[in-house]
Amino acid sequence: MDFAYSPKVEALRTRLQDFMRAHVLPANTAWHHACEEGRYPLEIVERLKAKAYEDGLWNLFLPQLHDDEPGTRLTNLEYAPLAEIMGRVPWAAEVFNCNAPDTGNMELLHLFATPDQRAQWLLPLLEGRIRSCVGITEPDTASSDPTNLQTTIVRDGSDYVVNGRKWFMTGAKHPHNRFVIVMGLSDPRPDADAHARHSMVIVPFDTPGLRLVRDVPIMHHHSPEGHCEVVFENVRVPAANLLGQEGQGFALAQARLGPGRVHHCMRTIGQCELALDLMLERAQERRTFGRTLSDYANIQDWIAQSRIEIDQLRLYVLRAAWLMDTSGNQAARLEVSAIKVAAARVQTQVVDRAIQVFGAMGLTPDTPLSFLWTWGRALRFIDGPDEVHLRTIARAEIKKSKARRGEGAAYLVPPAAHA
Repeated sequence: MDFAYSPKVEALRTRLQDFMRAHVLPANTAWHHACEEGRYPLEIVERLKAKAYEDGLWNLFLPQLHDDEPGTRLTNLEYAPLAEIMGRVPWAAEVFNCNAPDTGNMELLHLFATPDQRAQWLLPLLEGRIRSCVGITEPDTASSDPTNLQTTIVRDGSDYVVNGRKWFMTGAKHPHNRFVIVMGLSDPRPDADAHARHSMVIVPFDTPGLRLVRDVPIMHHHSPEGHCEVVFENVRVPAANLLGQEGQGFALAQARLGPGRVHHCMRTIGQCELALDLMLERAQERRTFGRTLSDYANIQDWIAQSRIEIDQLRLYVLRAAWLMDTSGNQAARLEVSAIKVAAARVQTQVVDRAIQVFGAMGLTPDTPLSFLWTWGRALRFIDGPDEVHLRTIARAEIKKSKARRGEGAAYLVPPAAHA
């Protein structure tokens, strides 16, 4: 395992950093002001997207790009440091067509779309002309176990009819959102295989019966593209909109979530680095009782702990990305679960320290810290709660332990025999 960045990646890092400094950061204030006014900053994003496309900084996340598709084909390991750079500005990923949930949907369509679905939905996504969302999580079921999902997808002649309620549908309010991939119950038989009862269908967002109920704030933070609650009432789509085969929904969801989880972790590292940078600047500028904050031992401890945690996380994420590239997504399943848990915890810890160094200002929108903290806390649910990932890791460890049970006895020191 050699995680040194190749000359190719170093060159891309330089180009991306230059682009961020020259184009994204100067637009950051205008982007936020547009959001505060209730407008999605479409003009800003579209202008920068055109520039990124022109500069070849496009679709960097997708290893399996075909020759006729726009973008730069990178491995997960090559993409990791680039996602970290994008992550420092939470809205920047869209500029490079590397934003969730479109990245996961593009990967899913790459794997399972029919030629017609590819032409209608995948190619416009790859070109950045449309946006999409995904409907998995439900308010009335424990969605951490996708076999619980109750939204129904019922075959009716040449159509499928969708009924149910989804929420935290990221991107549903985006002006360019055109479709949602919905996961639902297609085999209602209670004795059917729990992992073969669900399917996925592509639902155009203007289909009659689809109703956006509300944008759900995350800890009082409203995302401009929305994390929405959406109702499906007798939503009818052609049978040709089925993604993959009936009953494959659970497998499709797992195929979609693996890379997406890694992308979240990659961006998280960039956000942690930003929080540490801000903490360092504030600690050296702010004075209390005649000394700068950086002179105090507890602040120095926070800085050192943050550096250690970020670097540990980065190495763990790079290892997971390397394993996905060399052995496949399934082989990296436990590592992906582990970094998913670790990343959210490191983000909240590092950002919490930075907020404390900033004082009350850290709670306000004057810095990105309060948003980054709420997002880190949300990551403990997004793409599966911590408890599910910890359970997966623990089960694997217990299984390995059973296979070598008793080996530890040789390391035990029995008490001396009594005279």
